[in-house]
Amino acid sequence: MIKGIGHLALTVEDMERSLDFYCQVLGFEHAFSIQDDNENPWIEYIKVGTGRFIELFYGGKNKTEADSNRIGFHHLCLEVTDIEKTANQLKEKGIKLDSEPKRGKDDNYQCWVSDLDGNSIEFMEISKASPHWAWYD
Repeated sequence: MIKGIGHLALTVEDMERSLDFYCQVLGFEHAFSIQDDNENPWIEYIKVGTGRFIELFYGGKNKTEADSNRIGFHHLCLEVTDIEKTANQLKEKGIKLDSEPKRGKDDNYQCWVSDLDGNSIEFMEISKASPHWAWYD
């Protein structure tokens, strides 16, 4: 079952400027960071509500190998209660998964599909071992 939007992910040109905009100007809170496989900065999480985030991927002058080439929309994440059940329901409806359910770097369970226009959609089941869990208050 889909619970709602978990996060919207954007690739940004200048991370320091973007963090200042989302935190200082808009008043949201920087929640946590995730590094890539080489321990480089990869994603910054901005809390916008209980259990709801904006993910900012490094791009432009801060770009790392793991980042997308495109500045702007990266993906939409829908939070689900059961990743395996969700994946099976998608497949039953004829949707091809781009990625089968697996545990991500943030310890959450995820699978991926593309919509009809090729936009990436992540389905995510929150794990209590995830850094997200602390922000569900």
